Amino acid sequence: MHRAALEQRPVPPIPTEDAQEALRFCRALAALTAQAAPTATPDPPQLSVVIPAYNEEENLPTLYSRLRAALDPLDLEYEIIFVNDGSRDATLSLLQQMAAIDPRLVVIDLARNFGHQVAISAGLDHSRGRGVIIMDGDLQDPPEVLPEFIAKWREGYDVVYAIREQRKEGWLKRTAYTLFYRLLKQVASIDIPLDAGDFCIMDRGVVDLLNGMPERNRFVRGIRSWIGLRQTGLAYARHARYAGRPKYTLTRLIYLALDGLISFSYLPLRMISLAGVGVSIMSILIAIFYTIQKLTVGLSPPGFATLVVATFFLAGIQLITIGVIGEYVGRIFEEVKGRPLYVVRKVWGRE
Repeated sequence: MHRAALEQRPVPPIPTEDAQEALRFCRALAALTAQAAPTATPDPPQLSVVIPAYNEEENLPTLYSRLRAALDPLDLEYEIIFVNDGSRDATLSLLQQMAAIDPRLVVIDLARNFGHQVAISAGLDHSRGRGVIIMDGDLQDPPEVLPEFIAKWREGYDVVYAIREQRKEGWLKRTAYTLFYRLLKQVASIDIPLDAGDFCIMDRGVVDLLNGMPERNRFVRGIRSWIGLRQTGLAYARHARYAGRPKYTLTRLIYLALDGLISFSYLPLRMISLAGVGVSIMSILIAIFYTIQKLTVGLSPPGFATLVVATFFLAGIQLITIGVIGEYVGRIFEEVKGRPLYVVRKVWGRE
């Protein structure tokens, strides 16, 4: 019912003699008014910025001010989505204070620490912009380069990903990253760009496709490459962490590397097959060698060392085989359980 129809309808007087009748009248009038009131749905912003945050209280004020300085001059509507991934410091309270001041801020508080890649996925699920930026909250991804990414996206690219140059980490971590990305590019069944992290801008269509993928072992940069469409890279100098300690420990980096290798490559399984073929060929050659030796010079008594070495070698091959297969089976087990990817405790800044 439209407001014009409501205004044309005569409103009977309020029955003041009977209290119950008056209450029913007021409720009916309120319901009628609510139906007639137009429901305005706010237009989605042009841009969403998704930032996972885990114990980043020292970086948030500077990150927020630098983001505003980079985005405000662009004259576009944007929202900033912070995903609190189970922080134990004052990260959540700081985000609540910022969201109370700036209506463009959305704060998603996860029920516990679900991990960096899942936190990114939660932010993507709640994003509404036509373009969606993913960046870290430690200011290693400088906000000042965002206008360049947005300009490339406006040229018609579906994905503009960042190519990391001049990393500021220690030489050991830099070497590990270099080896990992080159190994992944060689063994992956898809083309994953070298030195490309999660920092990127994606078109709404790509984000919707990514959100529709139900897999739990998230390797966002790999899934992004799997989608395809029109993608391009943009080189930038990756900065050192602004404050605090890195949240990606060596163990977490190893798990992330395993997710990337196992999710996008069958090479570990093929290596097992090749190892089995190699051991079989070696055993045949040894059998031929001993057969020739017996026919020519005869066999000496078998040595204990040979038996022990062969036993431990085959046992090692079997254990490695079981371990690699177990990695795949474990991921299958995680997928078939069908649990939600994450649990949200509360959302601030969006009605």
